[in-house]
Amino acid sequence: MTTNRPTGNGPALEWFKSSYSTNDGPECVEVASTPETIHVRDSKHIQGPRLTFAPQQWAAFLPYASGRR
Repeated sequence: MTTNRPTGNGPALEWFKSSYSTNDGPECVEVASTPETIHVRDSKHIQGPRLTFAPQQWAAFLPYASGRR
């Protein structure tokens, strides 16, 4: 995992928010993917730092985040 600050360079990412998130929820994240990376950001601070995962790292992380491990 790495932390990246958006630079405005490169192709635009298409961000998705979970259907479980609400517009006024305090703890929402958005996810965007490319073939090589998964990007995660705070939906309330979209210009802030992002976490970047390799697809294998993301797949290993999801069971812990969802409580399904």
